[in-house]
Amino acid sequence: MTTDLDVVRALFDAEARRGARSDGDRSLVEHDGDVVRRVSRGPGWNGVLWSDLDEDTADARIAAQIAYFEGREVPEFEWKMYDYDAPADLGARLLAAGFVPEPPETLMVARVADIAREVATPEGVTLVDVTDVEGVDLMMDVHAQAFGENRPRIRHALITQVTQAPETILAVVAMADGQPVSSARMEITPGASFAGLWGGGTAPQWRGKGIYRALVAHRALAAAELGIPYLQVDASSESRPILERLGFGVLGVTVPYVWVGK
Repeated sequence: MTTDLDVVRALFDAEARRGARSDGDRSLVEHDGDVVRRVSRGPGWNGVLWSDLDEDTADARIAAQIAYFEGREVPEFEWKMYDYDAPADLGARLLAAGFVPEPPETLMVARVADIAREVATPEGVTLVDVTDVEGVDLMMDVHAQAFGENRPRIRHALITQVTQAPETILAVVAMADGQPVSSARMEITPGASFAGLWGGGTAPQWRGKGIYRALVAHRALAAAELGIPYLQVDASSESRPILERLGFGVLGVTVPYVWVGK
């Protein structure tokens, strides 16, 4: 990426984390002093997006967020921590407070103008935009194949978005021989500098054939048409080398720390 990564990271933090916006009727962003959190109005994602803590304030503020979400009786919430967040031992403090870390992911960003978009779709595979419940169920079929689990909360959130707020999402499923074999989505905040790429799950027998690259290119083309400057991905170790070849650079590492209600 030709743009200085430190500048892009500062912009990402300012817009997507510290300056995150509410999603209409789907979620509310709350600024609680040195913590910014997103609260779902339904069965969607709940968690801490940004914090500005130090050694003296961290433990008390972590406890305050636990008490807040427990008071809302949510089944779980996530503290989305980045490796450049303060204090330096924030992860250890979250662990001591009862959070469970999920596998780390690499925060990657690319300027849409720099992403390789002339990527061929593999032979026999068709990319279809998802606009209704039937399409979401095809995506959930892929999710079960790729990850071995069903996620009713994700299904509900996707149905709400594609049917009630289509301007906030581009969802796509890859079809082969009439069957869904991969899917992904782009989360859009109208007017924001960044759109997020999520999903990218592929049925095991279809991996390594270039579908993931095609899905990234498909969404990058849509982002260019919408005038979105940057795309952001929380990349797995498998996705990172593919994204680097497409033009993405590394901004940091993020670890989701999950609190499960008692």
